[in-house]
Amino acid sequence: MLMPLYPLKTARLLLRPYTFDDFDAFHDIQSRDDVTRYLRSDNRDREEARQELTKLIGLETLREEGDKLVLAVELPATGTLIGDVGLFWTSREHRQGEIGYIFHPDHSGKGYATEAATEMLRLGFEVLGLHRIAGSIDARNDASARVLQRLGMRREARFVQNEMIKGEWTDEVVYAMLNDEWRAREKA
Repeated sequence: MLMPLYPLKTARLLLRPYTFDDFDAFHDIQSRDDVTRYLRSDNRDREEARQELTKLIGLETLREEGDKLVLAVELPATGTLIGDVGLFWTSREHRQGEIGYIFHPDHSGKGYATEAATEMLRLGFEVLGLHRIAGSIDARNDASARVLQRLGMRREARFVQNEMIKGEWTDEVVYAMLNDEWRAREKA
């Protein structure tokens, strides 16, 4: 089980559970074509964003396989919500998880996604005791691929035209890291 004490602090960020006070910033992120371009979901209007935020509020503990931990990522100096990061517990038996992240483009290129996702890897490996954590992306999403590579994850697979996203067949690329690789990275 994983029940962090919030907020989680990294060098430049706060990671915390979502609240309804995040709605305007959340909607701003979720309504952008440049954010949702490579996601399975379309950009969301205000009502759809409200429904999605309602689903995310309370996803702050991993108790069993299938649970999701989704945290708002905030700049502590300004209190600005810049995105979110998640850890999904996909298998208890095989000790597997998956990370994901969504960030506002105004805050790209600063290493925030890598910093926040590193904290999710730490929680998954060091606290939850996962053996393997993966990250799956649309193959066209070069920026997300760079984040996964900076995390030290290795590219494991490319599934050709295996998903229909927004009316077109797309390739999915899977990156992953093992607990042993995480420990070796942390020692380096």
